[in-house]
Amino acid sequence: MGTITKEQIAALYQQAQDAICAQLELADGKAKFMEEIWERDGGGGGRTRIMQHGNAIEKGGVNFSAVHGELPEKIMQALRVTDNRFFATGVSIVQHPVSPMVPIIHMNVRYFELGTGEWWFGGGIDLTPHYIVEEDAHWFHAQLKAICDKYDVGYYPRFKAWADDYFFIEHRGETRGVGGIFYDRQQGDGSPEAKKRLLDFSLELADIFGFIYTTMIARNSHKTWTEREKQWQLLRRGRYVEFNLVYDKGTKFGLDTQGRIESILMSLPEQAGWFYDFKPEVGSAEENTLKLLRKGLDWC
Repeated sequence: MGTITKEQIAALYQQAQDAICAQLELADGKAKFMEEIWERDGGGGGRTRIMQHGNAIEKGGVNFSAVHGELPEKIMQALRVTDNRFFATGVSIVQHPVSPMVPIIHMNVRYFELGTGEWWFGGGIDLTPHYIVEEDAHWFHAQLKAICDKYDVGYYPRFKAWADDYFFIEHRGETRGVGGIFYDRQQGDGSPEAKKRLLDFSLELADIFGFIYTTMIARNSHKTWTEREKQWQLLRRGRYVEFNLVYDKGTKFGLDTQGRIESILMSLPEQAGWFYDFKPEVGSAEENTLKLLRKGLDWC
């Protein structure tokens, strides 16, 4: 088997972006993605696609990038590498729905390669409901476990725990949502076969994303909601903003490598809220959601 090249990986991720955008437009039924083609001064570029003010999606991004150049010293230290030449490609997605009854969702699949030829894959999917519906959380995790088990039965428990730890708002003491899977620096044994298998795994995650989120929309977008529930949605979006600006490694990498700001910050909602010292009513749906924002819950 010949080694798959970084250019081939980038082309496959572009195809994944196309397929996901088509699925989301169909599910929304109103909004269409606008596209910006951009180039990075240091090398490479990408396709930013944003959907806004739809029937189901208030603001959503499906971004592809393939960038290369030299790593800043602080990124080299963070990655624990000595070669500053890099290539990175991937698809990054965040969808913020209109309805507080439909969850926020995030997915990222990515490939990184150094000038030395060292490479690895990373990525994951996580779900952030404004109101946690336990049946939906179980179903979501079951979809991810099925794909993980196809490649390695050890993937799901390891990547699920990794997601619990990664998508954690430490200063709030709560998880961002119901988690999912997260993985980074996966190389297998470094062989061409391992590279192809990890690529296939990431492409299957990208392929199931559209099915997962269009199902979430279909299950929940018909539910009615009140102004109180809309205000809660804004508060939960505020938590999402806090995580992405304080902890998210992809955001930090993009800013530190002089990436395109609009593309990097596409993960932020159009509107969010920070209500001072919010306390949920005892026995409310809001209180129940906060109780479930914990690490280590068994959703399968």
